[in-house]
Amino acid sequence: MNPDYSIICKSRLATLNTQGYKSLLDHFAYASREFADRTAFATGEDSITFAEINQRSRNLASYLSNHLKLAPGSRVAIQMPNHYHYAIATWAVLRAGMVIVNTNPLYTARELKHQFNDSGAVALIVADSLAESTSKVIEETGIKHVIIDRPCGTNITLQDAEKMGSDYRFEDFIANMDTLAALQYTGGTTGLSKGAMLTHGNFFAAMTITREVFPVQDEEQEVVIAPMPVYHIYGFLMSMISTFLNGGMSALIPNPRNIDSVLAEMLRYSGSGLAGVNTLFQGMMAHPDFDKVDFSRYVSVIAGGTALIKEISDEWRSKTGIDIQEGYGLSETASALTVNAPGARKLGSVGKILRTLDVALLDADGNEVEKGQPGEISVRGPIVMQGYWNKADATLEAITPDGFFRTGDIGTVDDEGFITIVDRVKDMIIVSGFNVYPNEVESVVYGHPSVVECAAVGVKSDTTGEAIKLYVVSKDPTLTADDLIAFCRQELTGYKVPKDIEFRSDLPKSNVGKILRRSLRDEANA
Repeated sequence: MNPDYSIICKSRLATLNTQGYKSLLDHFAYASREFADRTAFATGEDSITFAEINQRSRNLASYLSNHLKLAPGSRVAIQMPNHYHYAIATWAVLRAGMVIVNTNPLYTARELKHQFNDSGAVALIVADSLAESTSKVIEETGIKHVIIDRPCGTNITLQDAEKMGSDYRFEDFIANMDTLAALQYTGGTTGLSKGAMLTHGNFFAAMTITREVFPVQDEEQEVVIAPMPVYHIYGFLMSMISTFLNGGMSALIPNPRNIDSVLAEMLRYSGSGLAGVNTLFQGMMAHPDFDKVDFSRYVSVIAGGTALIKEISDEWRSKTGIDIQEGYGLSETASALTVNAPGARKLGSVGKILRTLDVALLDADGNEVEKGQPGEISVRGPIVMQGYWNKADATLEAITPDGFFRTGDIGTVDDEGFITIVDRVKDMIIVSGFNVYPNEVESVVYGHPSVVECAAVGVKSDTTGEAIKLYVVSKDPTLTADDLIAFCRQELTGYKVPKDIEFRSDLPKSNVGKILRRSLRDEANA
């Protein structure tokens, strides 16, 4: 980033930081004192208070620093479904001055190995249900220490680590807004995921500018129903950072696909907020218990991850009397950069740019396009990542000299400032809010001995927004779609597995022999 613009970014962050917090840890200390007796997180019938999060994260941080002798800046991977143990781990890593590596619990061995090795993670805090599958790759990584959240064999448990940590003297690491807080992994156009470097300041700014749009309005306590996975930037910012630091409670739901459990939590708690994606809203409305939910206290229902479908939005409004507010963000921006705010929304758009941010629509050469013309949505401001971990070339490609992060999405801006996404620079496919990159899928498929050529494209889906269609040229006429799907399931997380496979004698190519995904995508969606 241009040094001059870096100064401007810090100045804009300062305008958001009216309380003068030095880092997220200052805010954590305040929240722990101010809301000590409140419930901070609940998972089913189990819950934990702010005071307990404070004490348990302190002890775990002490274990990492004093017992394991890990230095500040060490990367610690967290691999769990939604559970309050994730919050203990999150704040322990930050209090020790270390760096969180949020890790998808659904990742295959191949995906885990890449992320652990790329990040240089030296420790892993993992759910007991994932310990066996994850253990298969540990020896092929730099991870030296594994902590499991519950008793599992002879491994150190979270409780063991906390007990040992409590025996040491410990003080929080002295962080500032420039201190690296997390590596948030996101797919890349090469198919290999990259770690977006997010600082305390990035998260603080992202929290604050979204809170200006969705302020705490419940005088007792904000209660957010939280089915969005907290390893995903959307769920992480909302539950681990924003709701927590503002004194709210997150009802964490381990499996968002289980609509029964989502509605059970909504019936258990008198919620005031909900975050989700199209498929979740659609599934909830089709459930027989949906009409039993009391929406009278809800002040915000937020959609993210993928474009909000008009039919779902309209049905939700008619059944609940509440509008779903849509946001648009990326891992590289610590969550939302635009929001369709209450009272100022335009369905079909992703809303307006948030305060302290600049947006520009750029052409391929980095120049702003003419007004009204589509261009690559590019943003700068205090939410923009510092770069990709150990990938200087990718960082230079993604961030312009004057600080604009190129999102890879093509959009337009109307006269009122509403941004509409019209296409993607990349061939990224979004399945239920998760990014899938064709190169990664194709690289796995090419590993099958019968495959000569293949191309993965996104096709419209009523249930997941987009689904993956795979075109294949095979040298074996007996190869079936089921064979390839089973092959993919061994190497890819479920949402990355193609749902439709079409065999062809050849695939369309450019003059230089490059397979034309765009032609296939247009044909599939015609």
